[in-house]
Order: sequence, then C-alpha cells, then structure tokens
Amino acid sequence: MEILGYIAAILIGISLGMVGSGGSILTVPVLVYLMSVHPLLATTSSLFIVGTTSLVGGIRAYGKGLVDFKAVTEFGFPSIFSIFITRHYLLPAIPERFFSIGSVTVSKEMFLMVVFAILMLLASYSMIRSSDNEKEPGQTAERRQGKVFPLMLLGLAIGVITGLLGAGGGFLIIPTLVLFLNLSMKKAVGTSLLIIAINSLFGFLFSLKQFEFDWLLLISFTVLAIAGIFIGSRIADKIPAASLKKGFGWFILIMGIYIITKEVFLK
Repeated sequence: MEILGYIAAILIGISLGMVGSGGSILTVPVLVYLMSVHPLLATTSSLFIVGTTSLVGGIRAYGKGLVDFKAVTEFGFPSIFSIFITRHYLLPAIPERFFSIGSVTVSKEMFLMVVFAILMLLASYSMIRSSDNEKEPGQTAERRQGKVFPLMLLGLAIGVITGLLGAGGGFLIIPTLVLFLNLSMKKAVGTSLLIIAINSLFGFLFSLKQFEFDWLLLISFTVLAIAGIFIGSRIADKIPAASLKKGFGWFILIMGIYIITKEVFLK
C-alpha cells in the first residue's frame, strides 16, 4: 500500500500542475487510506505537502505571467486570518464524538472526512457544469469593482475549510476565479497555486506544535509531488482549458463518492 501511496504523491503534483487544484483532495485520502496516518494528522501533514508543492508551481506560473496578484491578496490575506482562528479555536472545540444517530456514532474524524467529500461533490458540479463555457481573460477593472468585499468573504470561507480539513481550497478557488472573476483557466491555475501555498503553509505553521510529524514521509511525499507538478504543467500546456476543467470535475466527483461510501457505508 505504501508503494501506491508514493505513486499517488506524483499524481498529486500532476493534479496541481494541470488544474491548480486537487492536491489536498488526493493527499488527505492517500495519507489516511494508503499510509495509515490518523485523519487529523493527515489534514495537517497535507498542508505542508500541498503548500510546498503549490509554492513551486506558483513561482513557475509567475514566470509565465499566469498569476493575478490582486486576486491573491484579496483572497489570500483574509484566508490567513480565518485559518488561524479555525486551527486554534474552532477545530479543538469539535468533540471527538460529534453526534449519534441511533446506534451509529459519528466521530470527529468521520465528520471531517464526510464534510470534505460533500465539498468535493459541490465543486465537481460547478466544474463540470461550466466546462463548456470557458472564457478567456476579459475581466476589466470596472467589472471587478464591487467584487473585492465578496471575494474577501470567500477568502475567509476558504480559510475555514483549510483550517478544518487541511485542504488548500483549490477545488473551490478555481471555480471562484473562473466564474466570479472571469479569469482564464490557465491564469486561474497559476493564481490558485499561490493562494493554496499561502493558505496551506500558514495553516501548517499554525499547527506545528500540535502534532509530531513523520518528516521523512512529509519530505518524500513533497519531493515526489514537486516532480509531478512539472509533469502536470507540461501536460496542461497541450490540453484545452475546458477539457482540463471538465476532466478534473469528474475526477473529484468520483473521489467524493468514494470517501462518502467508505466513511458512511463501509465502517
């Protein structure tokens, strides 16, 4: 199983390189189900792996002029604030036994994984639905006026998700950048990578003293994922943006169904 886990680390990087998302969607289940890492530790370990890998990809995208820094600041800084609040106050406040339905007890770990999967299903729907309407850059300054405050609110929401689930939020950031700011898919990918890096690395730093990490596992996964992100970027250069978005949407739909099935029906 561990060999499959390390192969999946490369796929994590490929996903980030191709669509600027999917790192956490893959990393958390891989660490939990293939590497036998406790779910809470897996969500935090994911922040380091995905954050470092995304930073490398974001720097590469910046070199190609595929980063919207205005979106990074409007999205990223509010996220940092909500990540801090979530990791230090909200996450510890969730009880280990969240609630019971009859004879079934929903644990904190099960609750977080199911919420994670539900968000995946919602994000997959938005990506698949909009894949035939891919638009090239056309967001003028006038059209962006009035969207700063809503974008900051979305950043706060993404920060809560990052703090709770160890997800960089790319599977929600990408639809927002494409549908809300009308960025092209390729520019949304580069911008998403930097936002994910900011969210994930700050989330990891905020949790550094709360866990004991397997640094060999973290570094090995990260190195393989970084190799994958270069592969994914090269593949993305040869595939139409709409195809990338639709393919990724179907992928996270399948992953979301799998996690819900495993957590709810196969326990």
